[in-house]
Amino acid sequence: MNVVRHIEDARERSPRQTALLFEGTAYSYQELDTLAGQAAGVLRGLGIQPGDRVALHLPNTPEWVYAYLAILKCGAVAVSMAPALASAEVRTLAADCGARGLITTGELAERVARRALPGLEWRLIADGDGEASLGGRMRRQAGEFAGIERRAEDPAAIVYTSGTTGAPKGAVLTHGNLVFNARSKVRYLGIRAEDRLLLFLPLHHCFGQNAVLNAGLAAGATVVLHRKFETGRVLDSIRADGISMFFGIPATYAILHGQAQPEDLRGVRYFFSAAAPLAGDVERRWQEKFGAVIHQGYGLTETSPFASYNHERRHKPGSVGTPIEGVAIRVVDPETGRELPPGAQGEIVIRGPNVMAGYWGRPEETGQAIRDGWFHSGDIGWLDGDGYVHITDRLKDMINSGGLKVWPAEVEGVLSGHAAVLECAVYGAADAVMGEQVRAAIVRRPGAQASTAEIRAYGRERLADYKIPAAIEFRDALPKTPSGKVLKRVLRDEAAAPVKGARAESRDAAAWQAWITDWLAARLGVPRSHLRQRMAFADLGVSSILAVQLAREAAEESGTRLEATALWRHPTIELLALAIARLEAGRVRAMAAGSGE
Repeated sequence: MNVVRHIEDARERSPRQTALLFEGTAYSYQELDTLAGQAAGVLRGLGIQPGDRVALHLPNTPEWVYAYLAILKCGAVAVSMAPALASAEVRTLAADCGARGLITTGELAERVARRALPGLEWRLIADGDGEASLGGRMRRQAGEFAGIERRAEDPAAIVYTSGTTGAPKGAVLTHGNLVFNARSKVRYLGIRAEDRLLLFLPLHHCFGQNAVLNAGLAAGATVVLHRKFETGRVLDSIRADGISMFFGIPATYAILHGQAQPEDLRGVRYFFSAAAPLAGDVERRWQEKFGAVIHQGYGLTETSPFASYNHERRHKPGSVGTPIEGVAIRVVDPETGRELPPGAQGEIVIRGPNVMAGYWGRPEETGQAIRDGWFHSGDIGWLDGDGYVHITDRLKDMINSGGLKVWPAEVEGVLSGHAAVLECAVYGAADAVMGEQVRAAIVRRPGAQASTAEIRAYGRERLADYKIPAAIEFRDALPKTPSGKVLKRVLRDEAAAPVKGARAESRDAAAWQAWITDWLAARLGVPRSHLRQRMAFADLGVSSILAVQLAREAAEESGTRLEATALWRHPTIELLALAIARLEAGRVRAMAAGSGE
């Protein structure tokens, strides 16, 4: 067994069939396999043996593809590294996996100096000429190089997890994992040799590498490779290159929904989304506009990644489908490990030939992740009566606000339905009184306008009040990993930074009385006239949770450090308004003094 048999078999069947199309240049299966064979000859000449690790620090280019195939032909292990990594990060990953060599570009090599990688025996430049050039050495090699036979359990690739909650770990994917994944993708997605698969997802990530590239090659189809997602180029490629299958992440579909017209996508017969939960509203609006279903799958880097699919027979909106053949999925209690009945929320665990061998060099963390053959995903979800999987959220992202559980994905799904919202991330920030407070970072659609009050009002019509974000920030973009996952730990770190007041002027107590009265009238569902300025908040029906929410939103509005317990210290609308007015005036004076006005 060797993953690379897919391209070798396709070369035998259809040597002239286009395997790869990149910026107008086509590579047939024969040409691509020849390039991979020449590169494999170079690696063997450098002493690479089965099981050795070779790092790929390359962007989405043909060089990435044939270098990856060459590593597999040698029986070595391909280690994926994002091209955006800094020198220190490349050094850390190379040392972590014990890479013998690294393949990169001339531009990236300037960023990652040779002396910064002391553990490497060699470094090759994929573009350019010279002794260190991969291309120059390849020209001296024959193109015939059959992949070395490997066992199903032998490592084929190390793909580093995205590191959304901490340091990346190297998931070891075997030849058996990757062959199973590719065959399953071909079967469930119905990939045919005549298909053209659009691939702008990063090749260093499991989605682009395994679910699209390896699956496309296994089907003998054509992979149309892009350096990255650029709306105009993607739409042009769909028309000019005859794209029939489209793969993206939820943000891709949100962007295209606003910028593409039905005629732009008419030639695409299949749409697929993964890597993050697809909001139900995005799914519904896409189908209404384009008349096409967005198919979903579920999996993780550690499951190579395919685990479930929605669906070859019966598609269920809002679900990620049922386990693929050969794979089992359960929902268990995160604390006891006890299997839960349909409808009950718990941690999703997965078992099957798709589950990784483990984390490279991390036996303890491997033991925590894989127990009795079941991979513990860290995702929270539930199974319905038909066995369909529904993802709720990440276990580590759950927010505990005053003892009440808030699942960010639920809130994100609601807020994403607002016409002005392009992307939304909900997360928890430390709070001395509530434990955590609910916060949201929102990217508005181009040209759209919406205030925090409008977003909260929209959410309040659809969610319990304790789930409404206490703080909402509008941003130009959300911090993400190269694969498109939102880095909520970055948002949490930023939330812990000092308050930044945006207003350059202060409001008087009367203005704050009006603001507080409006806020309470909306939350309590009573006319403004019922809210007397000197009546105690407790007598007005303000609960302790609502009191903290009012204090937090007033702090955000004023740009001050108003304490969460402010309503206990200032127990009426009149007194609270006076306190906020003083704090805001002090902040504005400090701003003026700092600017020299």
